[in-house]
Order: sequence, then C-alpha cells, then structure tokens
Amino acid sequence: MFLPGFRDLVKEGWVKTLDELKVAGGLPVPELCRRLGGSYMGMKDQCDRLVKLGYLERWRLPRQEVGRPEIMYRLTAKADAIFPQAGVSLSLELLEAARGLFGDTAPERLLMQYFGQLRERWRPKLSKTKSLVERATMLSGLREKEGCFGRCKYDATRGFRIEEYHHPLHAVFAVYPGAVTLELRMMEELLGTRIVRKEIPGGRGGPARVDYEVATLGVREGS
Repeated sequence: MFLPGFRDLVKEGWVKTLDELKVAGGLPVPELCRRLGGSYMGMKDQCDRLVKLGYLERWRLPRQEVGRPEIMYRLTAKADAIFPQAGVSLSLELLEAARGLFGDTAPERLLMQYFGQLRERWRPKLSKTKSLVERATMLSGLREKEGCFGRCKYDATRGFRIEEYHHPLHAVFAVYPGAVTLELRMMEELLGTRIVRKEIPGGRGGPARVDYEVATLGVREGS
C-alpha cells in the first residue's frame, strides 16, 4: 500500500509494478508481463524509468543451466519511503517518555490500549461478515488502511493465511517485542480463531514477510 495520495499522483502501471515487486522481492520483465499484462518493451521501459528515478535496481541472477544471467528488478531503499511509516522516532520517544514518567510497564499498557482501540473500532465491521475467510479478508483490508501491506493467500497444504510484507510498527516491535503478542491476540479475538504467526526471512525465494496462518475451523467469536 502506498502512502495516501501517492496512487493519485503516479502512473497506475508504476503502482502495480512496485506493488508486485514488494510482494515478490524481485522479478524479470517477462514475469512482470505475465502477472500484470502488457508488452515486454512497455514493461521494460517502465522498469528502466523507475530505475532512473531510484525506486528500482537491476541485478543479474545467474542461471542454473547454461545461458546468460537473467536481469531482475527489485525495490531500492528509496522505495521504502512510499510505504507508510508510523512516525517511528516519535512513537519510540513517546513510549520511552511514558516509561520514565509512569514506570517500566507503561509502554506495554499504552500499546495494549492502542490495539484495544483498534479492536473496538473494527469489531462492528467484522461482525457483519458471514464466514471466517470473509472476516480475515476484511481484517487484512482494515490493516492495510493502517499502513500494512499484505495479501490473502489460500492453498490446500497450508490453508488460509495473510502474508504481510510491510508493517508501519516494525521498528516499535523490535524495541517492544511484547507488542507482537498484543497485536496477535487482538487479531485472534476479532476472528474468533487461533492464528499462527510466522516470520519468513528474505532470500532468493522473495522478501522478508510475516505470515498469519488462520485456523479455518475456528469458531466465530461470540457464537
């Protein structure tokens, strides 16, 4: 998800390309064409323009078989700025100030209140859904409005999950890891089922992400 307003200011094709590369980690032009449509030369020109602007970079991926290395495109550090941040420095400073004023447990109490407010704000919307998968999909959309960037996935082996590639509170979680549990508890209460959170490291298979595996046999909250 781009910062509010960015989608209105840049070309739609650029938005889709940057979104796709955020999820995939790196792709060659032919694969981008397959996923997004359009011609090879049109996509290559678009990627090259984004390289010149500093939002993409090229690298060569050696082929496992005989042949020339494959040219890949991926996001640069500059591209991180177009995905929402949560005023990280200010947030951390305020949490530390609360610790100094009100004791060691103050930051966790504030974070608990924050997730509690999100839960109460989202609960009425989620209560109108008819299935767990529908609720989880809506929850993913609500989280995106708060600055997360993710996609819902389903396969027969792993079931339903939310894959998130960006979280505006990532730096806060690094300092206050207990907040991860608070957020997960909020999500479980809203969905009424167990969620397994897995951190997936980045590598050749794609970028780092967090998977939320939803127990699809869970019982709806309040039922």
